[in-house]
Amino acid sequence: MSVKAEAGTPPARAEEFQTGRVLTITIGHAVHDTYTAFLAPLLPVFIENLSLTKTEAGLLTAFNQAPSLLQPVIGHLADRLSLRYLVILSPAVTATVMSLLGLAPTYLILALLLIVVGLSSATLHSVAPVMAGRLSGRNLGRGMGFWMVGGELGRTLGPIVIVAGIQFLGLGGTAWLMIGGWLTSILLFFWLKDVPGRVADGGNGLPWRQALHVMRPLLVPLLGIIVVRSFMQAALTTYLPIYLTEEGAELWFAGVSLSVLEAAGVAGALLGGSLSDRLGRRAILFASLAATPILMVLFVFASGWLRFPLLLALGLTALSVTPVVMAIVQEYAPENRALANGTYMSFSFLIRSGVVVLVGAMGDMWGMRLAFIVSSLIPVLGLPFLLLLPSRRA
Repeated sequence: MSVKAEAGTPPARAEEFQTGRVLTITIGHAVHDTYTAFLAPLLPVFIENLSLTKTEAGLLTAFNQAPSLLQPVIGHLADRLSLRYLVILSPAVTATVMSLLGLAPTYLILALLLIVVGLSSATLHSVAPVMAGRLSGRNLGRGMGFWMVGGELGRTLGPIVIVAGIQFLGLGGTAWLMIGGWLTSILLFFWLKDVPGRVADGGNGLPWRQALHVMRPLLVPLLGIIVVRSFMQAALTTYLPIYLTEEGAELWFAGVSLSVLEAAGVAGALLGGSLSDRLGRRAILFASLAATPILMVLFVFASGWLRFPLLLALGLTALSVTPVVMAIVQEYAPENRALANGTYMSFSFLIRSGVVVLVGAMGDMWGMRLAFIVSSLIPVLGLPFLLLLPSRRA
C-alpha cells in the first residue's frame, strides 16, 4: 500500500526518516516523562506531610493514570483535527503541575492536580508517537524505538531531578523546576510548527465504530500478547527492588539493579524497533517471548554480581517489544493511526494495572521468588498468539 504524503510534504520526503523532527518529539517525550516520574519519590513526603496511609498514597498513582482511558477518544479526534498545539503544550502543563505537587495543602487538591497531569500525559501519548511514526517514513519501527528511548530516559532522570530539587531548593522551591518544561514547549513550538498536526493517512479516517471493527482481528491476539508480557514487566519494573531485598541484597544494590535494567531498556527499545524494520515485527516478538523466560529463570537462580549481565540481557530483550507493537498497530490502521494507538495504550494501561496487583498478591501468598518464577514462565503462553497476528492490511 502506498503511503500518501502529508499536505505540504513532498512524496519523497514522506518516505524518509526525518531524524531531526523525530528527535525533537523524542526530546519532548523525555522531558515530559521526567516530570511524571516525580510522583514515586514524592509519595513518602506526602505520607508524612498529609498523614496518608499507604493505600491512599497508592491511589494517587491511579488518579494520575486514570485519564489514560480517554486515549482512544483523543486519538479519534487527532485523526480528524490538528492537535499539534496540545502536544507542544504538554511538557509545560505537566511540568507546572508536577512541580507544584509539594505545595498541595490537602489530599483532594493533590488528586485533582494529578488528574490534570494525567490528561496532559494522555494527550501526548495518544498523538505524539503517531506524529513520530508519520515522520519515520518506511522506518516506523525505528521511529517507535526513538519514541520509547525518550520515555525510558525520562523515567530514569525524573527521580534524580526531584530528589536533587528537594535537597537544594526545599519542597516549596521545587516550583522552580517547571522552567524546564516551559522551555521545552517553547522549543517544540518552533521545531514542530510546520509539522502536520493531523495524523491520519489522508481523509478523515474511518468512523470510530468501523475503525474498531477493522482493528478487531489485530486486537484479539495483540491483547493476549500484552497480558502475558505484563507479568514479566510487572515483576521486573515494579517488584525487582522488593524481590532483591527479600533475597538479602542491600537497598543500594536493588536500586542499582533497577537502573541497570532500565538503561539496557533504552538500548533495547531503539535496537528492537530498528531490527523489526529489517527482520520483521513477528521475528522480534518471537525472540523476546522466547528469550525472556530463559533469562528470567537464570536471573532468579543467579546470585550477587552475576545478576547484572542477566539484567542487561533482560533489558535488551524484555523491554524492546513496545516500539514493535506500536509499529504493528499503526501499520494495521493507517486511516486511524491515533485512534488505533490510543486504543492500544488504553487497553495496555488497564491490563498492566491489574497484573501489577496480581503479581503483588502472588508475592504475598507465595513469596516474591516464586512469583518471579511464575511471571517468567507466563510469556511462553504468548507464542501461539503470534500465529494469530494478521498481516498488514492491503
